[in-house]
Amino acid sequence: MGIGTSIFLIAVGAILTFALDASIGGVNLDVVGWILMAAGLLGLVMTTLVWGRRREVVTTAEPVEYRRVEERRDVAPPL
Repeated sequence: MGIGTSIFLIAVGAILTFALDASIGGVNLDVVGWILMAAGLLGLVMTTLVWGRRREVVTTAEPVEYRRVEERRDVAPPL
């Protein structure tokens, strides 16, 4: 889940919980809103942790290996 999806879930959950005063038979929209906000918050935390790990800089102490490239001029180019 990305950051945008998490924020969207939080916003939809907040709308269902705080802004709507409707009732659907057998479904409590307040509970659905709280569940969506919790899922969005959990997704936001998990996404932040995953992206935080990707941005770590890894350095090595080993030197880079250089190779010498030589061009052969005694072979005719392909036709």
